[in-house]
Amino acid sequence: MTLDKRLVQVVPHERQLRLQQMEFYSFVHFTVNTFTDREWGDGTEDPAIFNPEKLDAEQWVSAIESAGMKGLILTCKHHDGFCLWPSRYTQHSVASSPYKNGKGDIVREVSDACRRHGIRFGVYLSPWDRNCPLYGQGKAYDDYFIAQLTELFTEYGKICSVWFDGACGEGPNGKKQVYDWERYYEVIRTLQPDACIHVCGPDIRWCGNEAGHTRIAEWSVVPARAKDSELIAENSQQADDTAFRQRRVNARDADLGSREILKDEPELIWYPAEVNTSIRPGWFWHESENDQVRSLEELIGIYNNAVGGNATFLLNIPPTREGLFHENDVQRLKEIGEYLRAAYRKNLLPDAELSADSEAAAHPVTSVLEPGYDAFYTTAPGVCTASITAQWNQPVRIGHIVLQENIRLSQRVVRFAADARIDGTFREICSGTVIGYKRILPLGAVTTDCIRIRILDSRTEPTLSFLGVYEAME
Repeated sequence: MTLDKRLVQVVPHERQLRLQQMEFYSFVHFTVNTFTDREWGDGTEDPAIFNPEKLDAEQWVSAIESAGMKGLILTCKHHDGFCLWPSRYTQHSVASSPYKNGKGDIVREVSDACRRHGIRFGVYLSPWDRNCPLYGQGKAYDDYFIAQLTELFTEYGKICSVWFDGACGEGPNGKKQVYDWERYYEVIRTLQPDACIHVCGPDIRWCGNEAGHTRIAEWSVVPARAKDSELIAENSQQADDTAFRQRRVNARDADLGSREILKDEPELIWYPAEVNTSIRPGWFWHESENDQVRSLEELIGIYNNAVGGNATFLLNIPPTREGLFHENDVQRLKEIGEYLRAAYRKNLLPDAELSADSEAAAHPVTSVLEPGYDAFYTTAPGVCTASITAQWNQPVRIGHIVLQENIRLSQRVVRFAADARIDGTFREICSGTVIGYKRILPLGAVTTDCIRIRILDSRTEPTLSFLGVYEAME
């Protein structure tokens, strides 16, 4: 079997596909750190400091909904060990705080608000618990951690995601905990098999930074070893081996999925990337950062490179001590939504005459007019390049082109280009590497009566499930 044929046998699980279709969703970092003005707590915080008197989960969810986000992942417990729900396994929780006289349950409030608005709900649960005296005692701590996982996964309805990072510090007396990841995964798969496990998990990988930077070519088919890149050392390299060190796959690597990288890999997996960053410099709210909310231009740039670069975009919004999103953050979210609705308000392609130089009889080029995977375009058998032409009766102004592969049949396209006919001559207006779930091509404003999408290289017959050509914004 050729390498390319082997690569396209790797396809997403349905839970991964649903997560990629979520595209743009929010992180909400909220805990005692919000009240101590810190980023990482140490677990000694007095729960009495936690009293968000105006907390309004509806405001949170309405704000992220206004931005076009489709999900919310809540930091139910950060490294400080403080639980935003009344866990039966610790006193370090909202039950010991003044919030609603110890009767509050923020996880319940947020999950319920999400469901009312049709927003998917996910949880962040830090494996590192700086408050728990069992931390560093092996199975005893794992039992505790799994008990809390079980609470979250059985008492709060459907969970779309669980977000694990690899933070692993010293516990009491300098002990470190060796996390039993496989046991955690087994519990999650048993209780909620549709939930994706992010970063320190097998479903969604970290892009490698927290700044919102993305790769030029973001592949979803990567070495199986990539899933261990953010786990602790005990779960990866066992000995000092030079060859292993030189070939180690890391989330920060610029290339995770080219033919050259994958040619000698014994095992491959579908492992799409998530771009995570915060709307402010910090992950938690700090009053000093109220005037440092990222600009609309910067956030749309990250969106285009993440959602439009075969990744998902997880944007953090931190509530204030009152329990509300700050007005500056709310305004920026509203602006994001307004921009996205304006940018994609009109698809010009249905008004064009479509043709392709090669198409399979059962999958004509007209299949690209509607999103979805039931109908899709592909070339004739054995043809790994394509040229798709869209022609209008009169010139149009194009702002964005959107390309989507049918990833149920894997990620195939390796290189492509787009041309526009200007003054009677075709000129290349953009080019790129991978497409994958979605590729967004921002063009500014190009006036033309004909465009041409050229698939220049593909691992096997290329597919397109959707092609959108959007009218430029005024």
